[in-house]
Amino acid sequence: MKILVTGGAGFIGSHVVDAYLTAGHEVAVLDNMSTGREDNVNSGATIHRVDVRNMDDVQAAVASFQPEVINHHAAQSEVPKSVADPGYDASVNLVGGLNVLKAAVDNGVRKIVFSSTGGALYGEPDIVPADEDHPIRPLSPYGTSKYAFEQYLAMFQRTFGLNFTVLRYANVYGARQDFFAEEGRVIAIFASRMIEGKPVTIDGDGSQSRDMLHVGDVAIANLAALDTGDGGTYHVSSGIPVTINDLFRKLALVTEYKDEPRFGPPRKGDVYRIALDNSRALEQLGWRPRILLEEGLRLTVDYFREQIARLRT
Repeated sequence: MKILVTGGAGFIGSHVVDAYLTAGHEVAVLDNMSTGREDNVNSGATIHRVDVRNMDDVQAAVASFQPEVINHHAAQSEVPKSVADPGYDASVNLVGGLNVLKAAVDNGVRKIVFSSTGGALYGEPDIVPADEDHPIRPLSPYGTSKYAFEQYLAMFQRTFGLNFTVLRYANVYGARQDFFAEEGRVIAIFASRMIEGKPVTIDGDGSQSRDMLHVGDVAIANLAALDTGDGGTYHVSSGIPVTINDLFRKLALVTEYKDEPRFGPPRKGDVYRIALDNSRALEQLGWRPRILLEEGLRLTVDYFREQIARLRT
């Protein structure tokens, strides 16, 4: 199968590219490299350096590759940035996404697999873990733009016959995550700072909880969605809430970090407690997470140790 992965040079997208290539598919990547890195991209994939906001360039890339499936990961994905600049968030996540959908229809693409969000859609959930039918009430422009694009996907299916599967991610972590970032990547930031013996700051009091999922499990869910889940929406998650304080303690054990955390103000737009029920993905996609949190944290810390050592040499 020929698959185009938008955002395929990014943290999650590059792992999806790896999974598709390992399964024997032909893969191309569309990425403007604003947050992605070319050295993340498997050498078996071709690269189109294209910004999804440029309709002509998107059309040209899709027309030249002629994919059967587009896996759409290109996005503005940081909650704080969306709060600070909601117009930019919409320009990438909505206008850019619509350019991808228009090019898909114009070039006979069969299906879109869309990476949406679970943690930013439901606001403060009524029940934890929340399922996919929970009321939608995002607290940030990022969550709003992701949900709006889900509605566009449903409309494109009704009007143009373009099939889709929506994967709503929990908080994803693992190798290739940007540990220099100051926002939104709690495990990457904590682990990298602990390895270097630097102070670690927890936003809020640390009792807030998240649903953490290793990127390897996310890649397998994207593989499952190629041939299943048509027209469906699925949580890709662990289903288990873990507090930020617990994450700090688990990472401190792995890294042998001895200092106590600092505490800062909570972030605007963040929910307090969230976890996502993944039973629908098991029933309809045949997917379930297989990497336990402790194992995933060890793998992630090992990766960051290697990266930091390489930077020091």
